[in-house]
Amino acid sequence: MTTEQLVAQIRKKKSFLCIGLDTDLEKIPPHLLEEEDPIFAFNKAIIDATHDICVSYKPNIAFYEAYGIKGWQALEKTITYINANYPEIFTIADAKRGDIGNTSTRYAKAFFEDLEFDSVTIAPYMGKDSVEPFLAFKDKHTILLALTSNVGAFDFQTKLVEGKELYKTVLETSKTYSNAENLMYVVGATKAEYLKDIRKIIPESFLLVPGVGAQGGSLKEVCENGMSENVGLLINSSRGIIYASTGSDFADAARQKALELQRQMAELL
Repeated sequence: MTTEQLVAQIRKKKSFLCIGLDTDLEKIPPHLLEEEDPIFAFNKAIIDATHDICVSYKPNIAFYEAYGIKGWQALEKTITYINANYPEIFTIADAKRGDIGNTSTRYAKAFFEDLEFDSVTIAPYMGKDSVEPFLAFKDKHTILLALTSNVGAFDFQTKLVEGKELYKTVLETSKTYSNAENLMYVVGATKAEYLKDIRKIIPESFLLVPGVGAQGGSLKEVCENGMSENVGLLINSSRGIIYASTGSDFADAARQKALELQRQMAELL
């Protein structure tokens, strides 16, 4: 998917909502455990209930890896279902990979060619040769971890290195990579006050913003400080939407929570 296609979808739906499919067998409605594939059954119901009010789905790969081969099969069925039935949706493999070049190429093939995701999240710590293999894929996007929403982000990301915060060096250096136009960045909603400085470095790049809702981030503050001319934001909500109910009405409840965010987004647009 191209950036232009993503922007067109945002304008059409008046939404820049990304729903995180962090599917946990301990949290899904108990009646689904009787299904042959409970994870996929849950995901399918959530997707069918929300596809028209969000623009992206983001499976967190750890939640699938934790269940071994059955988890991977559920992930494959989920992404295949989205691509076949709702091809306008932008898909994100939240894998947080990052390794030397040859290994990065294999990771990229796994998510871009085999599973056919539109994008994948990447840790930038190993630098250029660990990121560029992902950027080599046409019309695919690499989402670099820049300034994350967790408490431990302050361990390294905001440390001064030669008088500059490390995350700013990451942003500036990444702009020099081959095919850098395919880069997006993760910036946590709990770091909204940093967004003005971030936009000075990457004024038009898309930002994937977790942390709105359960982690306490403010949608209004994120938009005031981080929205660009082409919107440039994907606001992720996971637990606050998909676990809105543990009853048989879980999909309808998820839709209502998603609608609450979408309506706020429509006003901000």
